[in-house]
Amino acid sequence: MAQRKKFRAVYAFHPGTTLREKLDEMGMSVKEFAVRTSKPEKTINAVLMGDSSLTPDMAVAFEQITMIPAHMWLNLQRNYDEYMARQKREAILNDEETIAWARCFPYPVMAKLGWIPETRNIGEKITNLFSFFKITTANAWRNLFINQALKSEFRLSLSGTKDPYAISAWLRQGEILADNMSTNNTYSAKRLKEELPQMLQLAQLQPDDFDTQLKVLCSNAGVKLIYISHITHAPVNGCARWIDDTPCIQMTDRQKRNDVFWFSFFHEIGHILLHGKKDVFLEDTEYHEQQQKKEMEADRFASDILLDKTLSIPTF
Repeated sequence: MAQRKKFRAVYAFHPGTTLREKLDEMGMSVKEFAVRTSKPEKTINAVLMGDSSLTPDMAVAFEQITMIPAHMWLNLQRNYDEYMARQKREAILNDEETIAWARCFPYPVMAKLGWIPETRNIGEKITNLFSFFKITTANAWRNLFINQALKSEFRLSLSGTKDPYAISAWLRQGEILADNMSTNNTYSAKRLKEELPQMLQLAQLQPDDFDTQLKVLCSNAGVKLIYISHITHAPVNGCARWIDDTPCIQMTDRQKRNDVFWFSFFHEIGHILLHGKKDVFLEDTEYHEQQQKKEMEADRFASDILLDKTLSIPTF
C-alpha cells in the first residue's frame, strides 16, 4: 500500500485572525474582552495583530468567553508556528549562498554510489545534503568542518584541504557506515598490538579475502575498519578517528595499489595507538607543527612495521 504523504497547510492564519472574527461576531470590544479575560489590553492587541503568540493560559481564558475549546486555539497557534517555520526553511533552500554551497559537492558521484538520493532539482539536493550531514543550514556545515565548532569534542578542520566539500562527504559516509557496525570486543590497545603480526601476514600473503580477514582482526581488537569508495576531489587514502569512543579506520581504493593500501593502513593504526581520541587524521592536509609531528610518528610506525625482518614482510 502506498505510503501517505503528511498533509501540510498551504497557508495558516495566526489565531489573532480568528479572535478578531469572534469579537466582531459577539459585538465585543477589545477593551471589554481584555477585562473579561483579566488580560492586559496591550496583550490582546498584540495577539490580534499577530505580533504575539497565544499561550496555553490565554487559550483557557479565551475558551471561557468565546466558547471555542482551548485545544482549538492552541492548534491554531501550533499550525501557524509550523507554517512560519517552514516558510523560513523555504527561504533558506532558495538562498543564493546555500545554492552555491550545494553546488560545491560532487552530488552526481555521491548519488551514483548510493550515498544520497538522485535528483536534478537544486532544492531537493540541498534538502538531501542537509539530511546526509544532519544539519539545518550551510553555515552549520562550515562550523562542523571548517571552523572547528566542536573542537572540545574532536579536532577537525578541512580548511587546509584541497576540496573540503568532497572530503567532508567522504568522512560523513564513513560515519554513517560506522554507526551501522559493531565490533567483536571493546577497544584494547594491547589486543590491537597482538593482532599486528597477523595483519602483517595478510600484507605478505595477500589472500583474495584479505579485506574481510583484516576487518575481523580489527573488530577483535575493538576497531571499526570501514572500506569506502574514493570520490572525485577527495585525495585521501585513509583516515583515523574516534567515533563514539570507538577507534575507526576509514580506507579507500583511491590508488588501487597494495603498497599504498598497507602503508596507509598501518599509518592509521599508528595514529590509533600513539595519539589522542580528539584528533582526526587525514592525508594530504596542511597541518600545524604539532599535527605534522604526529603524522611523521605515524609514518615511522608504518615503516617500522612493514620493514620488520622477523616476519619476512616484503619491503614495499
